[in-house]
Formats: sequence, structure tokens, C-alpha cells
Amino acid sequence: MYGLARPFLFGVDPERAHALGLAALEAAWRSGLNPLLATPPQPLPTKALGLVFPNPVGLAAGLDKNGAHVDALLALGFGFVEVGTVTPRPQPGNPKPRMFRLPEHKAIINRLGFNNHGVDALVRNVSRARRKAPGLLGINIGRNKDTPNESAHADYLHCLERVYPLADYVTVNISSPNTAGLRELQEEQALRRLVGTLREAQERLGAQHGRRVPMLVKIAPDLSDDDIDAAGRVLGDLEVDGVIATNTTIGRYGLEGSKFADEAGGLSGEPLMGKSTLVLRRLRSRLPESIPMIGVGGILTGADAATKAAAGATLVQMYTGLVYRGPQLIGECVEAMRRRKEAPSRGNLPPNA
Repeated sequence: MYGLARPFLFGVDPERAHALGLAALEAAWRSGLNPLLATPPQPLPTKALGLVFPNPVGLAAGLDKNGAHVDALLALGFGFVEVGTVTPRPQPGNPKPRMFRLPEHKAIINRLGFNNHGVDALVRNVSRARRKAPGLLGINIGRNKDTPNESAHADYLHCLERVYPLADYVTVNISSPNTAGLRELQEEQALRRLVGTLREAQERLGAQHGRRVPMLVKIAPDLSDDDIDAAGRVLGDLEVDGVIATNTTIGRYGLEGSKFADEAGGLSGEPLMGKSTLVLRRLRSRLPESIPMIGVGGILTGADAATKAAAGATLVQMYTGLVYRGPQLIGECVEAMRRRKEAPSRGNLPPNA
């Protein structure tokens, strides 16, 4: 069914198509037509973050910024859905146009800039979700555009406190390229201060609510090797629950001559796969094994998901791949990860295999 709808969606402005796609998905779910969109994958229970995911394939943050379509998205068969990024106060984001398709590269450039209705609206939306599907819910939090980095901790704390009772896990987004100065929070000392403050709040909230909600940090693919090593030290020292690698890239390698290559913003999709996977692999080698990683960036096939797993990801996420491939990609990725999990190790193979 998505194959029929895609030419229409690709014929309109990308941001308009985004809204139309979500509206259509919501309508399909409410009318019981979701099976026409995708056949939910067979379960592949995966333990991570102290939780059990029905399968290891999730939706990355950015598609449902306001948490208004949780049930419809989970009904597609995702093992988990991450909503947001949400900020304390509503904000319109950057001026339009701010989203561009590069179909010849199976890619998207966006400079949306954390456009959302604010954390109170997200909390209302998520509170109304029925959550009948087995998938888990992550909530991605950020700072407002006009909040200086010196005060960023207050924005993250406010969001963390508001979403904590509703989330299965919370992601701290310090890696979007579309909010000025945000990525400076990944610098070693700034990262230590911010994450340390949030870890203290996490423990306090856990005692207050009687349950511990895992907290993850999402990093950029554009970090130098030294910065990745530093991030590994800090996140390991502070014992975060997990790391998501990676956000979108400001790089444009391989896009030379493309119509929108010079547009500012974060690049996602197929060109990001190699870069994000290298960061994932390097950070995996720098983090304690007790800290699981979620691999995201450039997954357009089941083989891509298996590659992320081979690089050290316990779970994977998609977004742009869903735009280009449709919901069938979910099951394809689950089956690829199932095959990888069930394949015999080299040690159990005959000598000449």
C-alpha cells in the first residue's frame, strides 16, 4: 500500500508530506486498516536497558515530535518508538523551507530546529495514548533555541521531570546540528557537567516515582576520534544507561553536484550509514559492555540493521529509511537481526566452512 502512496507523498513538499503521512497513518490505525500498511514482525524479544523489547527495531525521534501518534506508530510493529525532540516551551523551529529530499541518494536534509508544541502538550498527548501494542516508548528531550548552553541543564531537567512518569526510557539530545551551539554540550567538560546533573535527577526521580527510567545520550556522527574517546570516558564514568549513535551529519561527502547538497542542516539516509556506523563501532570499544548502544543512521535494508548489530548495537532505529521504503522495512530489519542472532558462531562451524 505504501508503494501506491509514495509517488503522491513525494510529489508534495517534504514537510507537508510528513504531516499527510502521519495523518494517514493515524486514520488507518483508527479504522483498523493497519494490516494493509504492514504485517507486524514475529516477536524477537531483546533485553536492553533493564527492559525487554518485543523486537530490537525502533523508530528514531523526529517523526512524531509531539507524541501525538504513539499508538498508530507502535501498531506498525516497531519494538519501540521514540517521540520528540521536545523542549520546555513551544517553538516554531527554523524558517521554511527546511526539509529537502535527495531521492537519488535515498537521503533527506533537514534543519527543522526542534519545532514542537512544548513538553506540556507532549505529556497530554502521551497520557491519552492507549499503549495496547507491546512496543516500548522513548521520549527525546532538548533545550529551547533561546536557552544559552550555560542554562541548558535547567531545560533538560524540566523536560526530564515532566516526561519521567510516562517514558520507558528518556533520551538526552545534545547532538542536533539545527540548534545553534547545541553540539558544544558534547565537549568533555560540558558533557560531564550536564549528564552528571541529569544522572543525579534520574536517581532522585526514580526514588520519587518508585521505578528507575533508563536515560540515554544521543551523540553526533561528526565527532573526532579524540572526542569519541572523551565521550566514552565521560558516559562510562557517569554510568549512563545507554548511548544512541548517531544523529544526522553536517557532512556532505558523496553529494557533490546534488541539487540540495548546499542546503544547511542535518543529512540522514543512505549517505550517513558508513559514518554513523564507524562512530558506533569506535564508541562501542570505548564504553563498558554494561552500557548498551542503539545504532541509527542510514538503515535502508535489513542488511544495514545487521551491520549496525555487528558494529555493537543491541537495538537499532530508523527514520529516513521508513520514508523511502515504507513499513515493510521494519519486518525486514527484524528478520535480518533474527538471522544474525540465530546464525552459528564461527567457532561452531566445520574447519573448512
